Amino acid sequence: MSANLPLKALAIKDWLQGAASQLANAGITSTRLDAEIILSHTLRQSRTYIHAHDDELLSDRQREIADARLQLRLDRTPIAYIVGHKEFYGRLFKVNPATLIPRPESEDIITILKELTAQTAINLDNAPKRLVDVGTGSGCLGISAKLEIPELDVTLLDISRQALKVAETNAMQLHANVRLTKSDLLLSYPFLADYILANLPYVDPEWERSPETNYEPALALFAPDEGLALINKLIQQAPLHLNPSGYMLLEADPRQHAAIIKAAKQSQFTHCETRGFIILLQKL
Repeated sequence: MSANLPLKALAIKDWLQGAASQLANAGITSTRLDAEIILSHTLRQSRTYIHAHDDELLSDRQREIADARLQLRLDRTPIAYIVGHKEFYGRLFKVNPATLIPRPESEDIITILKELTAQTAINLDNAPKRLVDVGTGSGCLGISAKLEIPELDVTLLDISRQALKVAETNAMQLHANVRLTKSDLLLSYPFLADYILANLPYVDPEWERSPETNYEPALALFAPDEGLALINKLIQQAPLHLNPSGYMLLEADPRQHAAIIKAAKQSQFTHCETRGFIILLQKL
């Protein structure tokens, strides 16, 4: 009989306090933020709303849904997979376990790209500059590039059909006119690009990493040869798919940068800049 009794009425602020405590006990650092994101997603209200209405009582159904999502987070499911989206460069991108979750450090790729196009704008002719996003995943890089620099002709490539479906949804929702193609790196790309962007799998499976990465697709996360196999393969392919003086922007762990720059110099590239996790290369 007791199993059918209604839950004790609980205010927003009390649920948040209890959830944050459970998250802290599980060793999760972003306790209050994660609790607020879970509850605001459940209530379909902003975090500002729950701050202003923290005395409001939750219904039994709202508590059940919020508690179930909290349990997922306690099991170390990434918060982006629980709510189904992640912000990148000021926009929300749909994500699911078929795609890597966009990282803030990847935003430097778009910032550097904008600087490059601004510097070369006076030299542009009437032909559109082509950009290809290799291993696009959710599409966050290529779509952001198109929305920030609309004159670019943008193609998104990925070997995963499931990832391309997510990228296509994001492109439609964000009104980005891009091309999507299934491809093993650049093999199915039919053009000469002016810019190559790539956040390829670069994690060595032996590295220490957070438990959350266990929920992300291994195909998008790990690579053999100390994480460098796919990056090195792209460096070898890129000269055949890049215009003279074209640029390639790669993301990798800083401990890999020296080896990547060395490999790039052996494949017709010069190293222009390193910023955070991002390496900027130019074809000779």
